[in-house]
Amino acid sequence: MAFSIESTVGDLLDNPGPRAVLDKIMPQLATNPQIDMARGMSLKMVAGFSGGRITDALLAEVDAALAKL
Repeated sequence: MAFSIESTVGDLLDNPGPRAVLDKIMPQLATNPQIDMARGMSLKMVAGFSGGRITDALLAEVDAALAKL
């Protein structure tokens, strides 16, 4: 299965490789108290609700790392 910023947050967090990428680049994501509400949304969609904390540059970094898995 290929992962990207279009993958759901739940899929990214529930798989070891993508989870390691998120934990390294966005360590605050998995521990956010609202993460359960975002599990069915893509990471790209969640960025739109992040108040600017998940930037396009951060998304690009995550997407590039996920592509290497």
